[in-house]
Amino acid sequence: MPTTSSDPSPDATPSEAPRGAADARMWNRLTALHAQVEGRLATVLQRRHGLGLSEYRALGLLAEAPRSELRMQELATGLGLNQSSVTRLVARLAAADFTYRDLCPDDKRGVYTVLTDAGRARHREARATYEEALTGALDEAALGAPELAPLLSAARGSLA
Repeated sequence: MPTTSSDPSPDATPSEAPRGAADARMWNRLTALHAQVEGRLATVLQRRHGLGLSEYRALGLLAEAPRSELRMQELATGLGLNQSSVTRLVARLAAADFTYRDLCPDDKRGVYTVLTDAGRARHREARATYEEALTGALDEAALGAPELAPLLSAARGSLA
């Protein structure tokens, strides 16, 4: 019977089995940190700017895109959402006049989401709030869980 990567094989060295358990604990801690930070970001963006976290991120992706437009599938991929979720998201953004939908000139089946001036302004207004809340949440996490401090410091240094 083949073994899986989570099951130590009979030939595994003694250090391999504990490493898997340690990796599982580390991953659980990281997912908890992610949920904590995402919750804080979502709350502050909604309260201060009337934006959901996915809405803010969609506006940011569009602001960075050439001609401030993306195909719906590109937006879905960039946000990590499925097609129906991104369709509902874009409908909300369009209802708020932050985006509009446009047909692809080369492929009439293709639909673009295009950022409006109002959407660009709302993203710009919310960006400082997002960045401040993110930095605060990560700083608090490092203080509240000292075992995460080296990881957060390394991530900040390597991705800066």
